[in-house]
Amino acid sequence: MKPARLKFTMALAESLGLLDGVEVLAPAAAGRTDLLRIHTPDYIDAVERVTPPVGTPESPPYGLGSSDNPVFPGMHEAASVIVGGTLAAAREIAEGRTRRAVSIGGGMHHAMPDSAAGFCVYNDAAVAISWLLDHGFDRIAYLDVDVHHGDGVQRAFYADPRVLTVSLHQHPATLWPNTGWPEETGVGAAEGTAINLAMLPGTRDAQWLRGFHAVVPGAVAAFRPQIVVSQCGVDTHREDPLADLELTVDGQRAAFRAMRDLADRYAEGRWLAVGGGGYGLVRVVPRAWTHLLATALDRTIAPETEVPQDWIDLVYAQAPQVNPPRTMGDDADIAYRPWDGPGGTGETGDARLDRAQRAIDTAVLATRRATFGLLGLDPEDPRD
Repeated sequence: MKPARLKFTMALAESLGLLDGVEVLAPAAAGRTDLLRIHTPDYIDAVERVTPPVGTPESPPYGLGSSDNPVFPGMHEAASVIVGGTLAAAREIAEGRTRRAVSIGGGMHHAMPDSAAGFCVYNDAAVAISWLLDHGFDRIAYLDVDVHHGDGVQRAFYADPRVLTVSLHQHPATLWPNTGWPEETGVGAAEGTAINLAMLPGTRDAQWLRGFHAVVPGAVAAFRPQIVVSQCGVDTHREDPLADLELTVDGQRAAFRAMRDLADRYAEGRWLAVGGGGYGLVRVVPRAWTHLLATALDRTIAPETEVPQDWIDLVYAQAPQVNPPRTMGDDADIAYRPWDGPGGTGETGDARLDRAQRAIDTAVLATRRATFGLLGLDPEDPRD
């Protein structure tokens, strides 16, 4: 979560000329009133008061001082600015100044009402969604492609039928926070508006994209959102040190473009994208999120584009031990077979690929059978 990953991202985007003529807003810190949309007064007070050093007991108060959430000077101020950035992006869209906005510093989707979790102190995505609900929106689709389940946002709106939360993540039996099972579907009037697609370790681009397109477009079409909010964590990459999926930057770029297209098709183009996880600080995050910025700007950067030498020089000056990437992609084949229902086989003759496809199809069916009927869709019809 080092700020260097944001610095390297913006430097790469600027070096490629991607931000020429683009307005970059410097956010103010979110105020207490907005933080209270999601977080409890006692928890905010604790974050404001806590000072280092703090021990690391097994159950630290409010999650502050754990190995995942170490205390640091200015913690409240820094976390509030992250929320302020995502709120600024939401306001730009809500007030009609833009259709798309990106807050790459955001995406702190694990923060809970009364505790920090998973490197996340305040939940900027949930705060922004709450703000949007009070400013003209009553159908919001939240799409989370981080390798970890979007548990904090799901929890915030688990009983709210106005918010559809869709999370695609590594299987909860194999990765923290161990939530995000297909059976988590929402409660009360919101039943069916929490959708979770859990993928086994080793899932690659073709299987991930097959799963995405088998679940997300149908759910979004049925929900008819007025705005799409995307958490664009890139810890799904095959080089990420904290998880076990095997996507490439090319596959992640395809996911961003798919979410943008869904916003164009169903939400009049309104798309708020935030960052999230991603711990390949040099080789992965800057390229992936530069593609995210390009996607929002309709400025295509081909994956074979060479990484500018001035950016490579910057990396060597600050991280001489790192081997920086040389192109904007991983030279990956991201072609996938569309899901064709529970009776489809799509056998390729490659035993490993066939096993991987059966695994993703099993996950797809579990998710569709848990939620699609509640959305008025046929879980077993690939046209839905």
